[in-house]
Amino acid sequence: MDDFDKFYHGTREPRIRGFVYRWLVNAFALAVSAWIVKGIEVHGVLSLFFAAMVIGVLNAFVRPLVIILTLPLNILTMGLFTFVINGLMIMMASKVVRGFIVADFWSALVGAIFLAIISFLINLFVADDGSINIIPPRWH
Repeated sequence: MDDFDKFYHGTREPRIRGFVYRWLVNAFALAVSAWIVKGIEVHGVLSLFFAAMVIGVLNAFVRPLVIILTLPLNILTMGLFTFVINGLMIMMASKVVRGFIVADFWSALVGAIFLAIISFLINLFVADDGSINIIPPRWH
């Protein structure tokens, strides 16, 4: 039975496992971003995982509304304003999570760019079920 059959027949294990793996990937990407960007600090593993969860929740619920409200500006900047929105989500998470500190907006903006790049690169190789896959490019 493949993943589609498990999903179709009501087994939720692949979706929950995929959620956990994506959460771990985003936590790792956040840790690397905090290591690279000077203005972002994470004090402790618990703060790291909680910050990754809060950023994920903000990206799921608040970010779509903000993107719709700023759609003309986003179109005008050819989508680059999305990085500003992502930086604001990181700053909002730093206000909620103890041990996750963002010094200023520019640190959050650069952190959002690194977070997007690192998450993208890792997600190229990690499937939803946590298995490591190499996805061949479709250039032809």
